Amino acid sequence: MKKRIAIFASGSGSNAQKIMEHFKKSNEAEVALILTNNPYAYVLQRADNFEVPSHIFDKKEFYETNKILALLNNLNIDLVVLAGFLWLVPLNLLKAYPNKIINIHPSLLPKYGGKGMYGERVHEAVLANKETESGITIHFVNENFDDGEIIHQSKFRVDKGDDLEMMKFKVQQLEHTHFPKVIEGLLKKMKSI
Repeated sequence: MKKRIAIFASGSGSNAQKIMEHFKKSNEAEVALILTNNPYAYVLQRADNFEVPSHIFDKKEFYETNKILALLNNLNIDLVVLAGFLWLVPLNLLKAYPNKIINIHPSLLPKYGGKGMYGERVHEAVLANKETESGITIHFVNENFDDGEIIHQSKFRVDKGDDLEMMKFKVQQLEHTHFPKVIEGLLKKMKSI
């Protein structure tokens, strides 16, 4: 039986698309659901393009009910992937999916992580501090921002002329290359229930 992935995203969803592309012809796993807290997120269009069901939710539903958990359970989700999702995951989901919720962050954690550190803010901080390298971190999710056990890191050199756009480009290249493969590796390690 195929392993089933649910992806949470808040914006464009380019990582979600790369993951859907990666598993589209897989016999091992499939993306079963896209979830978003943003009804205008382009990730919804990407989900439609791949004929993957989607669900839009608000803060109340996410933090004050068990509806999301019930949805994940009903779809027999094996792995929850955060791909550009900016809210802390509530305890009911963390308890139901121990070491089965992962996130990708656009820096080499523990540097440039934590509340408010996402997207361009991370790259701006890296450039402002004249770092010579940056990269991505894929990690398990716990009750704190960007604090879970690290699964994978990839890095690149920050060159003298690099600006915000170049930083975004370099990070996205690493994300698109490594995120689907790391997910596939994790799913292979999971024992069949």
